[in-house]
Amino acid sequence: MSELAPAPEPRPYHHGDLKAALLAKAETILEREGLHGLTLRAAARAAGVSHAAPANHFGDLTGLLSELAAVGFNRFTAALAAAQLEAGDSPGGRAAAMGAAYVRFARTCPGMFLLMFRAERLDATRPALCDALDAARKALRAATRGVAPETPVDPLQTAAQAAALWSLVHGFAMLLLDGRLDGMLAALPEGDTAETLLDAVLAMTRIGD
Repeated sequence: MSELAPAPEPRPYHHGDLKAALLAKAETILEREGLHGLTLRAAARAAGVSHAAPANHFGDLTGLLSELAAVGFNRFTAALAAAQLEAGDSPGGRAAAMGAAYVRFARTCPGMFLLMFRAERLDATRPALCDALDAARKALRAATRGVAPETPVDPLQTAAQAAALWSLVHGFAMLLLDGRLDGMLAALPEGDTAETLLDAVLAMTRIGD
């Protein structure tokens, strides 16, 4: 009888790889099945590891969701920063670019976007999420901050502009994801889209000017 070749050794995860793999699989589940379908067991099964493996990295489901939301906020912040940089020095232009990037992120990653703002499911004291939230807040404030260093900054006005812009684009994004704007969009002239509607809303409010 010929000697059977030994089975290949399973390829081990290097340090840090398993956590990243679990987060990637968790995001896929989130976007495909929604928050109700995302569990520690589902993430482990998708990654091909034992059911106990996610607990070693995240503790519990809240830990997994919080770390996943941190990934989302970091990606979200990078998108806002890139849009603002491309828009140039005009505060109004930066505000409009940020608004468009905000809504685009929500439409591209709806499951992630909805998770990021489900505070009751997240633990904001986890360092990764705490840092990601802080960076996102700074990016939002930067969208309406004056660019001339000699211009005095009124903290209340800056906060009010940031809150107004955030309220507007977040509300717009949520209405869009919920399908509440479908009728309005269908009635627009041919060629107009959710993006052009948002542009018109931002121009009307003149936030950042």
